Amino acid sequence: MDRAIAIQVSHLTKTYDAQTAVSDLSFQVYVGEIFGLLGPNGAGKSTTLRTLITLLTPTSGTASVLGHDTVRESDVVRQLIGYVPQERAIDRFLTGREHLELLGALYHLSKAEATKRIGELLKLVELEEAADRPAKTYSGGMKRKLDIACGLLPDPKILFLDEPTLGLDVQSRLRIWDYVRMLKARGMTIVMTTNYLDEADQLCDRLAIIDVGKIKALGSPAELKVGLGGDIVSLTLKDLTKIPALVSALTGQPAMRTVKATAIGLDIRVDSPEKALPAILESANRLDCRLEFIEYHRPRLDDVFIAHTGRSMTESVQDIQTV
Repeated sequence: MDRAIAIQVSHLTKTYDAQTAVSDLSFQVYVGEIFGLLGPNGAGKSTTLRTLITLLTPTSGTASVLGHDTVRESDVVRQLIGYVPQERAIDRFLTGREHLELLGALYHLSKAEATKRIGELLKLVELEEAADRPAKTYSGGMKRKLDIACGLLPDPKILFLDEPTLGLDVQSRLRIWDYVRMLKARGMTIVMTTNYLDEADQLCDRLAIIDVGKIKALGSPAELKVGLGGDIVSLTLKDLTKIPALVSALTGQPAMRTVKATAIGLDIRVDSPEKALPAILESANRLDCRLEFIEYHRPRLDDVFIAHTGRSMTESVQDIQTV
């Protein structure tokens, strides 16, 4: 059975002067799923998100939200969505309740409706006890909960989250993950940007890996990892000058799918560790490569990112302007 489509993006391109922020993006988001845009800073995630919420007009291509074009029917789209920006829009002197009351007035909610919604949301994000305290007394995690409550106030069909846990401590991140899962369980469609691999892996039903403004891979985390094929054997060498020689020796051997040099050794994708390890150790011994560490693991999302972009998510991108 075909799944209902919440968002349709077709050949979306956005340029600023001579710089292309996103190029020829096409993807669908299904109703009721958590869809992630995963990539490093400057990849084009936020540009894509801001186009979908009607803050930016595409240079070419189209995007629709629940069947409504984001350019021609922008007013309708805005009534259907909620948005939690990366930058916190919180006044430190207002209380949590006052933030929501102010937003309710901006959304033209009746006093009765606003009071009802605010009470429900404060309970949902566990801010009832802190609701009448100034936001300056809130922790980072509490402020993010308030951000999410603000995004949910208009009772949206689709919630957009831009880097929802950026800068939070581990415990606060896990709590925000719980809220996102709870919203999905209630039937909400969620689109989120993130540059955290574990966040994408844990939360997203499907995701698009974006790098340099283009989609490099699209699918569920499990599909992307299985599609990569082969397990990973990582070597750490004591003498880094031996890396090129070992790469040459292992490349093309029957058990090795790919052999890639890293800053400290090699990452080798293999069909079978049992068959590959003897050949790896034999070659290392023959070339007098002293191995400091050997690690074996199933494909991870970082391995998927490396396979499709040629570098790790943790590597900085010096030639890309943050957009």
